[in-house]
Amino acid sequence: MSLDQAVNANMVTIVPEGEIAGLMTPAAAFDAVEACFAAMASRKAYNFPVIREAIGHADALYGFKSGFDRENLALGLKSGGYWPGNEAKGLTNHQSTVILFDADTGRVKALVGGNLLTALRTAAAQAVSLKHLARPDSKVLGMIGAGHQSAFQMRAAVAQMNFEKVVGWNLHPEMLSRLEATAAELGLPFEPVSLADLGAQSDVIVSITSSFAPSLLADHVKPGTHLACMGTDTKGKQEVEAELLAKATVFTDEIAQSISIGEAQHAIARGLIAEGDIVEIGAVINGTHPGRKSDKEITLFDGTGVGLQDLAVAAKVVDLALAQGVAQTVAF
Repeated sequence: MSLDQAVNANMVTIVPEGEIAGLMTPAAAFDAVEACFAAMASRKAYNFPVIREAIGHADALYGFKSGFDRENLALGLKSGGYWPGNEAKGLTNHQSTVILFDADTGRVKALVGGNLLTALRTAAAQAVSLKHLARPDSKVLGMIGAGHQSAFQMRAAVAQMNFEKVVGWNLHPEMLSRLEATAAELGLPFEPVSLADLGAQSDVIVSITSSFAPSLLADHVKPGTHLACMGTDTKGKQEVEAELLAKATVFTDEIAQSISIGEAQHAIARGLIAEGDIVEIGAVINGTHPGRKSDKEITLFDGTGVGLQDLAVAAKVVDLALAQGVAQTVAF
């Protein structure tokens, strides 16, 4: 049964979290996210305002991201958030579920586990930025942050570029073993370094933290570097010094989110850059912006994580689940 047939029969397709790993590949996530960014820039897809709140229980942040893509008729939302105490319970801190609706009728089409999909689409967004903005001769990958998502980010980056070495820094050095193990899995040497040394060595820097105070400073970063700021986005978040955005050409998935809950919010507030200085990465994908203009230019991608990314990867995994016969369908 196809997804459209399931809708016509008043059936809801369910793809449980446990099935996602066997269905969704990083390459498929990359293609879905790249197409999503292109549709956004051509105004064929748009995100609705984000709702994100501290619920006053379990120190959790909870919210909704939603949107509609007229290109592939993906309509829906991702509901979920961040529960910092989950790791102690053997659970992933980030918990989410994606709900897809039929764009023609408004009926529920699918319910999809969103935890692994969120990790894959976040890593895919960073990889898209590397493909379109990083120098092709980049050899050293710098990783800031060693949490659960860092492994996904490293794998996605290495799939895009011929790196020869990984260097890393984390606020809690004892966690760097995750970066070292992931680099070994990918056949690359790993070196723990200071932030200044990380900036001096790295051609590409991926930051994946939940910081509210900058780690990487503008003076740390050498000309020609590409940075991807992929950490948790919320009011007040900050992974790099605001002055760094003034030195760089800034790209993002969605400008409205970048200046309100993303990495650009501090540089905007201080007048270091203007909203008009920020470029949608979809414009580079579509060829309406040249992207990197020289080997000395610093480029920075602010990956804020938009609802359309979640819908794109969820729609893809539903198609795969139905084709492979592993989806569940229930009357609704």
